[in-house]
Amino acid sequence: MDLVNNILKHPKFIEYIGLNKAREVERIFCHHNLQHALDVARVAYIIALENRYDLSKEIIYAAALLHDIAKWKQYKEKVDHASEGAVLAGEILEDLNTNIEDTEMILDAIRSHRIKGRGTSTLSIVLYAGDKSCRPCIDCNMVKECDWYIDGKEPELLY
Repeated sequence: MDLVNNILKHPKFIEYIGLNKAREVERIFCHHNLQHALDVARVAYIIALENRYDLSKEIIYAAALLHDIAKWKQYKEKVDHASEGAVLAGEILEDLNTNIEDTEMILDAIRSHRIKGRGTSTLSIVLYAGDKSCRPCIDCNMVKECDWYIDGKEPELLY
């Protein structure tokens, strides 16, 4: 999993994860840190395996690691972290000489990970489902104040 290891060591990735952490120090809801990214990767990979999707583990993990790297920009500049994250992820993937087909699939999945059905690839389906299914809402004291808790309805788990 060379791509994944290279992402984890990439200075921009490390910087963005650090910026997320700094912006979420006082956040009472779930955090967008490395643990979350790895949880999303693992759940998305399980979903892909169980559905016999033709996706490599490396591509799933790469997309999951990068999907929330611009959350800090959302807090700072009030921008969509998915769209901004695709821009930042594109720079990292370009630095790592990732092939164009994999890059485009990863960026599409990142851009669309917040809205069900928005993505155009199987990767976008598993990233969305992994992201929404990996949070332990059932054990959270803040779930009713969370933006996932809409109209008094508990979050729908997709997995």
